[in-house]
Amino acid sequence: MTTASPAIDRAGPRPVVLFDLDGTLVDPAGGITGGIEHALGAMGLPVPEAEVLQSMIGPKLADGLINILGVPAEQVDGVIAEYRRWYGVQGMAMSRVYPGVAALLAGLKNDGVHLAVATQKPEPLAVDLLTRHGLSGYFTVIRGAHADETLMPGDPGYRPGKTEIIAAALADVAEIAGVEAGAALDAVMVGDRHQDVNGARSNGIDCIGVAWGFAAEGELAAAGVSAVVHSAEELAAALAGTAAAGEAANGTV
Repeated sequence: MTTASPAIDRAGPRPVVLFDLDGTLVDPAGGITGGIEHALGAMGLPVPEAEVLQSMIGPKLADGLINILGVPAEQVDGVIAEYRRWYGVQGMAMSRVYPGVAALLAGLKNDGVHLAVATQKPEPLAVDLLTRHGLSGYFTVIRGAHADETLMPGDPGYRPGKTEIIAAALADVAEIAGVEAGAALDAVMVGDRHQDVNGARSNGIDCIGVAWGFAAEGELAAAGVSAVVHSAEELAAALAGTAAAGEAANGTV
């Protein structure tokens, strides 16, 4: 059963927009799931069904390996290392930019909107992926997880989840935009999973969900997403705060 999510009711565009990466800007097209499947097999671990592998797109990789796949903690670093090797050679090349995304980003940047990426992908890898697809130039800020995925809580640079990554991106944008320290930004997050919604709400901002990503049925609505859009054109309308955006963004994911 689907549940309609509420549309955003506001006048005028958002001056700051944060985007998730995989499942929002870029379709991994099997590059992530294929890499995890390869890494599990290489480490002699069982490979789950495709639906379970799909659920790995969004969460932090180490967390997903432990909490979703049940990989023993002592084998997580090895699986991640094998996955990263495969992804760098083959997986990244499989990814594709979703239809209309490049034009959307170009239009927002031309309108003076501050654009940022907040992803749980390691930050250097996120930069490489965006650069490969010609998207990095649209963003003033790209924030992700620390490059060293073996870091533990308490280690310098460790970011445990989407909440902290979004907070880091917002702080960077505020500094660039000259916003007074501690002042709230009029910002919105755009993402495809419940981690995006929860991370946005924890930072006091709305989240628009995209229906073309990897959320399970009802996931975004259950997380309290502000709106769901089904195309880049609907997303542009929602971000612009136009009257039509209310109807366009009224989704069922």
